[in-house]
Order: sequence, then C-alpha cells, then structure tokens
Amino acid sequence: MTAEDLQDIITAGLACEHIALEGDGRHWFATIVSPAFEGKRLIQRHQLVYATLGQKMHTDEVHALSMKTYTPAEWATQQA
Repeated sequence: MTAEDLQDIITAGLACEHIALEGDGRHWFATIVSPAFEGKRLIQRHQLVYATLGQKMHTDEVHALSMKTYTPAEWATQQA
C-alpha cells in the first residue's frame, strides 16, 4: 500500500483538513487534522481513523498505524 492509497482510504471516510503520512507500506505514522475530532478523547479520535481502514488492519495490509490527531484549532496552535 502506498501513502496515497492510505490517504485516499482515510479521507474517503473522514473529512480531513490536513493529512500527512510517512511509512514503508505496512508501518505508518499519520498526522491527521479533522473537525470530526472536536469534543472527542484521543481514543475516540483513533477509533474514527481505524474505522476508515475497516478490514485493512485485520488483514495486515496496514500492519501498524501510529498517529497524532488534531482538531483544526489544535493544529493552528501547533503551526504558530
């Protein structure tokens, strides 16, 4: 799986204002900014992202995904 493939999958299921991916095809690190994260705890945010991947985590197409998740407001403070 390429970074573009993974980005397409995530953005098809989650509205993202920013997404950056690094990885080797099976192990990935993502930075994701989405308004859907508003009012959600960290685990809930990660569950939203994992839900977009569906069976791809279970079939080992994506072996590992580490992520940092931000709301747009949180992301703005990171960029300041």
